[in-house]
Amino acid sequence: MCQQPSTPLLNHNIVFYGAGSMAEAIVRGLINRSVVAAGNVIMLNRSSTERLAELRSRYGVLVSNDPAHKTEYLQNASVIVLAMKPKDATEALKNLGPLLTPNQLIISMIAGLSIRTMQGLLGTRQPIVRSMPNTSSSIGLGATGLAFSKEVDESNRRLGLNIFEAVGITTVIDEDRMDTLTGISGSGPAYIYYMMEAMIAAGIRGGLPLEQSTELTVQTVLGAARMVQQTGEEPAALRKKVTSPNGSTQAALEVLERGDFFETVIAAVNRCAERSREMGSILEKELMKDTY
Repeated sequence: MCQQPSTPLLNHNIVFYGAGSMAEAIVRGLINRSVVAAGNVIMLNRSSTERLAELRSRYGVLVSNDPAHKTEYLQNASVIVLAMKPKDATEALKNLGPLLTPNQLIISMIAGLSIRTMQGLLGTRQPIVRSMPNTSSSIGLGATGLAFSKEVDESNRRLGLNIFEAVGITTVIDEDRMDTLTGISGSGPAYIYYMMEAMIAAGIRGGLPLEQSTELTVQTVLGAARMVQQTGEEPAALRKKVTSPNGSTQAALEVLERGDFFETVIAAVNRCAERSREMGSILEKELMKDTY
């Protein structure tokens, strides 16, 4: 369940080093749920003044792409969230390292970039939280996996958890399980949206107007998720309860079984995790090559 705002977090300056869609999702969640004051959030990017102006107008956060101001913000931040594109990581982290003090917490949202590689690029054994959030964080329903470097003390561990607990649930995992988590919760919303697309299309082909088919699909997915969450029952048990022998639901499920639906979903999750590992390996080789 989503937790209430953490009082200690309100007094921390949080710099988002990168101002893309995922950074915005987290910022939106933090501010909308009054976890941190907008004036304590700084968003930085390399060049897009228009994008920064949009974020400032939308959320009331501080923004900058001026090199001198960026340096000042980074030096004074309690927490720095790495939200830049992977291709920009080498230069950004090598320049960031000399600015840091040992008590500053680094939170990375860069997919595929290991803690070891980040510390190598920074040139310091900085406390790092590696995260894999999803975009549902923007409405307080995110699911985020976290892994901690051994330099993260209990205070910073709690701080990292607080940030993501404010926008959904968190789970702490071993870093080598991050790719599997990516296949489930990181990319998972896309699978559900794809299923919803198909259900909406089926409704339309069956004669329902677009609005009705969409509304029924959205409520059905929402209700099914809530049933699992609130009853505590396994999805399989709930499925069996609504599947009468020789009924219409059973007929529908038999079609899915003929299409090997269950194993196809598992294969999709596994392929996502595999591709995440592939991308991470390529990224780390390129980044470390650029350091020499």
